[in-house]
Amino acid sequence: MIRRRDVLAGLLAGSFGAGMPGGSRAMTAEEMAERMRDYQRKALDKFPLKLIETTGDKALAKWQELKAAGQGSPIILAGDETGALGNMLNPFGPDAPEEPAPVDDILRLAAGIEFPADLVKQRKAESEFFLQQFKKDLAAKPDMSLPRITQTDGVTTRTLSREEVLAAMESEPEEPPLGEWPAKPEPSIGLSVARNILTGVPLPKVYVGIAPTGDGTAIPAYLRWGGWNECPAAEYHVAAMRGWRDRYGAELVGMSDDTINLRVASRPKTREEALALAREHYIYCADVIDQGFPSYSALAAYLMANDWWYFWWD
Repeated sequence: MIRRRDVLAGLLAGSFGAGMPGGSRAMTAEEMAERMRDYQRKALDKFPLKLIETTGDKALAKWQELKAAGQGSPIILAGDETGALGNMLNPFGPDAPEEPAPVDDILRLAAGIEFPADLVKQRKAESEFFLQQFKKDLAAKPDMSLPRITQTDGVTTRTLSREEVLAAMESEPEEPPLGEWPAKPEPSIGLSVARNILTGVPLPKVYVGIAPTGDGTAIPAYLRWGGWNECPAAEYHVAAMRGWRDRYGAELVGMSDDTINLRVASRPKTREEALALAREHYIYCADVIDQGFPSYSALAAYLMANDWWYFWWD
């Protein structure tokens, strides 16, 4: 995955390097690091959340303490080790392509969204637009390059032919399998943003941000979070949070630059309800199944057994 941090680093190296004394001299690692620090300092000046430093193992306790204080809405943010905070600063940086959208505008859009139905409509419209554009490009240049697509059955892997790639690009996406109900659900994911994703060890430094609002569902609007790759725009996150808050007492507890951790007060009571909720999760974040749980039933069983929900966008 190409991260915004890496794109920013490339832009900084190109623009600052060209303008330095000596013409096109490349920036040194030390100069680059100082430019990045200066960029982050300026972005932090405009960052809408007050940041309190803590450690991964104490993050949830600090979040609960700040929530009880009632002075804004706290959110645990992944720390410096992951680079996530740097990415979350990008909308507020001096080189951002445009001024961040006003929070009130995002919240106004969120209030008019019917989730998940409107997200389905938006994605369908986008898919149709890109398909029609692809067909125009293909008609103009029949030998144009196509993406490389592979299939695997878990044992062997093969690359699709050009004809198969074309058919796949023009076909409707397949629904995930329903699957068998698991004998034992997956264990709780917990507060993943406060841990090293590979080792599970708590991060040495994380932050708890405090948003200037009593409504925790509005935090994605304050952060201008989303709207890249398959991640919905901020207003859709707000709408989803509000729907799940009303039905399951869901609270937004943790975020990184590509991950959301929710904790719920109540779980779905029946398999039918859990499967319907699993489909909502998939509409919101397809990677929960495409790169996570093997089926709707596996995700539904998890939702009936655990209080933590996890979403991640590649």
